[in-house]
Amino acid sequence: MQKKTLTKLSILSVLLLSFAAVLPARAEVSKDDPKPGSFFDGSSAAPAAISEAAKTAAAKKMGGAGPLADDDRYWVILTAPDKAARQRIVDAGVSIENVSAGKVAGVATPKALEKLAELGIRVEKKTALRSISTEDFPNSDQVYHNHARMESELKSIASSNQGLASVFAIGKGWQGRSILALRLNTTEQGSKPSQKPGAVFMGAHHAREHLSVETPLLIARWIVDNRDRADVKKLLETRDVYFIPMVNPDGAEYDIATGSYRWQRKNMRKNPGGSIGVDLNRNFGWGWGGAGSSGDQSSDIYHGPSAFSEPETQAVRDFLSARPNIKTLISFHSFSELVLYPWGGQDDPISDPRALKAYKAMAAKMAKWNGYTPQQSSDLYVATGDTCDWAWGEKKIFSFTFELTPRSQWAGGFYPGPDVIGPTVQKNIEPVLYMIGLADDPYRAADEGASELDSVPSLGVVK
Repeated sequence: MQKKTLTKLSILSVLLLSFAAVLPARAEVSKDDPKPGSFFDGSSAAPAAISEAAKTAAAKKMGGAGPLADDDRYWVILTAPDKAARQRIVDAGVSIENVSAGKVAGVATPKALEKLAELGIRVEKKTALRSISTEDFPNSDQVYHNHARMESELKSIASSNQGLASVFAIGKGWQGRSILALRLNTTEQGSKPSQKPGAVFMGAHHAREHLSVETPLLIARWIVDNRDRADVKKLLETRDVYFIPMVNPDGAEYDIATGSYRWQRKNMRKNPGGSIGVDLNRNFGWGWGGAGSSGDQSSDIYHGPSAFSEPETQAVRDFLSARPNIKTLISFHSFSELVLYPWGGQDDPISDPRALKAYKAMAAKMAKWNGYTPQQSSDLYVATGDTCDWAWGEKKIFSFTFELTPRSQWAGGFYPGPDVIGPTVQKNIEPVLYMIGLADDPYRAADEGASELDSVPSLGVVK
């Protein structure tokens, strides 16, 4: 893999350019989005509705077989007229990544395709992932942080903000890479307990979602760089804030370790059958092993041999269990521009009416800032064993999954390039500050007025 040293100046230049604009009330639909019902189909010929920039991005995905020559997965487009059909598809082991106009698109193994055939699900298009490989972190993408650069940036933040910022490991992956946390607290450092209300922001449960690393990492940088701003200063003096940008460090490194992206979603567990990885966002203990996850080790949504079987999910579990002061959480993912809240593992809403009202109000408010679509996670399909269901169900932490930019695979999907980093970070600063502020009593969001959630149309995608 080509490597290029990234200076602090280059990082800050991206931030300064990106944050020049005022935060919008609601983002406009991206000009790179396809017409409704249109999907990235693995070809370099984009629909006419897509801009030249998006065509270029899609065509760039067309690489040689390279190191993906032994990857037998497919990018598929499937007929799915309703939620019941989507549920059958995900239960067959398909990782759904887009939902629109009676169709879904996502990643399927040959075994999943066999199950789809048995179910009578129509495959409209399938393209081998090895034929749509992308160059790994070329010079134009060097602003993205691998594990070493992320660690360097976290330590830089800590060293230049002594008395506020500290870095420590909450655990390690199978291959020994540290899962690092940056803590912002004016009175306590490292892993020492605090009585201040707490908030945590995580990224990269899924290895290929590199934008989910950049977002919490660079928001943390923005906060410390603006620590003297009155509103930020008040939050920092009264809160215990954590950023864990890379929950799945081994998987993230595997995804970028060669000349081509590997579309790696899972961690790096060596499964007995020869496949690699467990989907960390199906391995948490709340509802583990149920609908929307797979027992097939080769599936992208393989739930693992048992709940919390993975060192990464154990680390998150133990981190949160040791910190009862944490009351708000965002888990960043990509892509599709959604604000999702529990339940994901069942169709029913959460049973506490005041908490549900607070969830809806919080989701609607944050969606106004970042322009995403707020909805209950299971509105798309039921998926069990995810982070936020466990955090809410077990710990009563108000937890959200943010599906970041872009809205579609056509607009860049998991590998959207460097130009999206600044705008994505910018759109999500206000939601992060809001969640930090609410950590003293998230229920008070229920008292801020009626939610506007029900007036917002539902879009689709991944969890």
